[in-house]
Amino acid sequence: MTNTESQQLKTLGLAVINTELEAISALRDRIDDAFVDACQHLLQCKGRIVVIGMGKSGHIAGKLASTLASTGSPAFYVNPAEASHGDLGMITNKDVVLALSNSGETSEILTILPLIKRLGVPLIVMSGKPNSTLASNATTHINIRIDKEACPLGLAPTSSTTAALVMGDALAIALLEARGFTAEDFALSHPGGNLGRRLLLRVSDIMHTHDSIPKIKGDARVSDALIEMTEKGLGMTAIVDNNGNMIGIFTDGDLRRVLAQTIDIHTSLIADYMTTECKTARPDMLAAEVLAIMQQYKINALLILDDEHALVGALNMHDLLRAGVV
Repeated sequence: MTNTESQQLKTLGLAVINTELEAISALRDRIDDAFVDACQHLLQCKGRIVVIGMGKSGHIAGKLASTLASTGSPAFYVNPAEASHGDLGMITNKDVVLALSNSGETSEILTILPLIKRLGVPLIVMSGKPNSTLASNATTHINIRIDKEACPLGLAPTSSTTAALVMGDALAIALLEARGFTAEDFALSHPGGNLGRRLLLRVSDIMHTHDSIPKIKGDARVSDALIEMTEKGLGMTAIVDNNGNMIGIFTDGDLRRVLAQTIDIHTSLIADYMTTECKTARPDMLAAEVLAIMQQYKINALLILDDEHALVGALNMHDLLRAGVV
């Protein structure tokens, strides 16, 4: 490919972006009373928001339904072509229908328009033709008109679908704010995502318990600590009294400092080298909180104590990595 051909492709790509930017910019003036009215209908919906659209608008409608559902506004997508063959039964008189059609004349939607009217549900239409059939029959019409498609032939839905996508996002996020939807609410609908893990996963879900907790008695030797740390692989061991209560911790860092001295690890008592004032965590803490503690104090492992300060678990940075918190 010649430099001229490469530059031509870049120019064409840039032209598309500029055209779509103009379409998005024009939407600023469309956040008006109709937008507010649409939001009010959606907020007052006692059932589900049913989003419909055909072709490329159908793809945008599906994405919008997903965005609404994940941000506190229960919604689902219905293909209007399938709706006229039975799927219309998915719509109840408690729902709100949100229809996407750039022309406002999509035949598959017009076919089911009388049935939507018969249900008596609010019909919100997002289209680029305010005088279209759908717009004229809408409870509320949101104007997403564009001057031109980014396609040089003016045929492929490009700017029009981008405008619909952006206006749909504006609706969804306006509803999110109005409902007081929080990050934790978002996490509850995204438990498999990174945010869900950070906001839902607790220390008790990932900590090592029972025999997996590295621990030795206070009268043990440094060599015993080394063996326990090697076997349990958490980079530290708890030091406990005869009742099993924690009295200190001995870490990899402590071991390196001890080995730098001229001592006999087979005779030296761990009580002389353990750290008694150490950071701990509780089982009910969020794993993300523990991560913040580790990062702040530059430590790689923590012991977990319950409300009675009994040792109930242990974890290290590798556990947080495996859990996807980091």
